[in-house]
Amino acid sequence: MKAVILAGGRGRRLAPFTVAFPKPLVPVGDRAVLEILIRSLVAAGITEITFAVDHLAELIMAYVEGHPEVRDLARYRFVRDVKPSGTAGPLSRIEGLDETFLVCNGDLLTGLDFRALVDHHRQSGATLTVATHRKPVKLGLGVLDINEQGRVARYIEKPTMHYDVSMGVYVYEPRALAYIPKGEYLDFPDLVTRLVDAGEPVSAWRNDAYWLDIGNPDDYARAQEDAAAGRVFGPPANG
Repeated sequence: MKAVILAGGRGRRLAPFTVAFPKPLVPVGDRAVLEILIRSLVAAGITEITFAVDHLAELIMAYVEGHPEVRDLARYRFVRDVKPSGTAGPLSRIEGLDETFLVCNGDLLTGLDFRALVDHHRQSGATLTVATHRKPVKLGLGVLDINEQGRVARYIEKPTMHYDVSMGVYVYEPRALAYIPKGEYLDFPDLVTRLVDAGEPVSAWRNDAYWLDIGNPDDYARAQEDAAAGRVFGPPANG
C-alpha cells in the first residue's frame, strides 16, 4: 500500500520551538516523531510514502534522505505546495493514488494497528474512514442543565466530557479525490462534509490505541515523560 504523510504544517502551537524547526522532526526520546511514524507504517506493510510538505520542507527532505536507516525503509516522494492548500487540498496534486491509500498527519505518536484499520475500511465499503479516539475533556467551568421554564435542573462543577476525536489517520478510496479540486484550499473537515452531502459513505473506526497529538503542548510533554520512563513507541530502530 501507499501512504501520504501531511508534513506541511507550521506548528504554531509549539512555537517558538517550531519557528525554525518543522513539527514532524521534534524529538521524542532519541528519535524524531516522523521517524517513529515512518517505521510504524513500514511495519504495517507500507512500501511507498509521499510527503506533502511546505513549511521548512528542506529540513524534512534532508532528514529522510540523509539518514540511511530511514532512507532505506521505503520509497519516498515529496510534493511541495506552491501555496498553502489545507489538510486535504495537497492530495489533489499527488499522482498515483489509484488504489486504497492511507493518510496520516506527520505529528502524531500512536500504537494504532494500521492493518486492522485498513481491514475495517475495506469491509465497510466506505469512501473514507477516520480513525477515532475517545478523549476525555475536562471543562474548567460549571455546567447547568436548564429546563424550558428557566429553572436549574442540575449543576455539574467542572465536568469531564468524552468525545470521539479524529486521530489524524485516514483511509481513502481514490474516488474521494474527485471532491478535492486541484488548486483549491480545502481542510479535512470540509472534505468530510462534501462527501457526506454527496451521499458518499464515511466510516469511523473507534479504537483505544495509544495516541498523542504532538502538536499539542500537553501531549508533547506527556510523550517526553513516557519516553523518559522507557516506554517504546513504534518498532525498534533496527526493526
